Amino acid sequence: MSITYQVLGEAGRDNALLVHVNSGQAIDRFLFDCGDVGLTSLPLAEVKAIDHLFFSHLHMDHIGGFDTYFRSLYDRTDKPNVIWGPAQTREIIHHRFRGFLWNLYHEHQASWQVRDIDEQQVCSSRYELAEAFAVAHDEGCEERGGQLLEGATYTIDAIQLDHMTPSLGYIVREQPRLNIDTGRLEALGLRSGPWLKEVKTLSHQEMIVIDGIAHDPDVLRRELLISSPGSCLAYLTDFLPDETAMERLVPFLYDCNTLICESQYLQRDLALAQRNYHLTAVRAAELARVVQAEHLVLFHISERYTREEWLEMLEQARAIFPETTFPKEWKLG
Repeated sequence: MSITYQVLGEAGRDNALLVHVNSGQAIDRFLFDCGDVGLTSLPLAEVKAIDHLFFSHLHMDHIGGFDTYFRSLYDRTDKPNVIWGPAQTREIIHHRFRGFLWNLYHEHQASWQVRDIDEQQVCSSRYELAEAFAVAHDEGCEERGGQLLEGATYTIDAIQLDHMTPSLGYIVREQPRLNIDTGRLEALGLRSGPWLKEVKTLSHQEMIVIDGIAHDPDVLRRELLISSPGSCLAYLTDFLPDETAMERLVPFLYDCNTLICESQYLQRDLALAQRNYHLTAVRAAELARVVQAEHLVLFHISERYTREEWLEMLEQARAIFPETTFPKEWKLG
C-alpha cells in the first residue's frame, strides 16, 4: 500500500495535485484543485478515473481547469461523481454546470454530488444530467465527526484556514499497516503459508487450520500482528500562517510524511505575502520543521520571479528545512 502524487501545472502557473492511493488490489485517485492547463498533461483515461475532486477554495487559479475536468466526466455513471470544497462550492459549481447549452441530455443518467465543508458540518446537493443540472437537490447536512472521507485503506480530512475567505487544507492518510512479526511466528513454531493472509483479514472469524490444527484467529492476531502507521500526505495552499493557523496545523499534521505547500513569495516580500494571505518559502519551511515532516514540496510559486529567484526561494527554505524540493515534474533545482 502506498501514496504517490503528481503536481500538475508548471512553475509560476496554476497548479493542482493528483494523488494515488494504491492498496495493492485497487488504486483510488484524488484531485486537489483544478488549475488551468494542468489536466491537459494527463491521459484522458487517467482523468476519467479520478474518484473525488477537492477544492481548497474557488479563486480562478484553482478552478480554471474545471471545464476540462467536467467535459471528461459529465456523463460518467460507472462511479460516483463527487466534488468537495468550502462554503459556496455548491453555488459556484452549479453555475459552472449550468454554463453550457444542454439540449441533448434526456437519455443520460449521470448524477453529481457537491459538498460544502465548514468546521462544524458538511452540506450536500445533488445535480442530475437528465435535468440539465437545472435543480439543486438539497440532501441535507451532517455534523463533522471523525474523518471527512474514509475508504478501505485511507482516510481524508480537511482543516479550514484563512485566505480572506475559507481555504481548506487536506490530509490523506493510509490506514495503519498490519505486518506479521516473523520472530514471534518462529517462536510459536508456526510455518509461513497462505493462512497468514487470513490472519491479516480482520473480518475473518472462522478457525484457521495450520498443519491440521485449528487456531483461534483472534489469538493469532494478538500474537502475530504488528501495527505501524501508514504514509501520509498533506496539501496546503493559500492561507495566512499566523499564530492561530500554526497552532491548529501542528496537531492536524502530526506524523505526516510529506507536505505539499504553497510558496508564493520570497522572504523579502513577507509584507506582501501577509497582506495577500499567502506564505513565503521560509514560512512553509518553518511549518515543515515544527511538525517534523520528512519532506516539503514547494509549489504554487509566483510568476513575478525569475528562475534564479525561484532557486533562491528553494535555498531559503532549505536553510531551515533541508529536505525541501520543488516538484520533480518541474526539473527545477
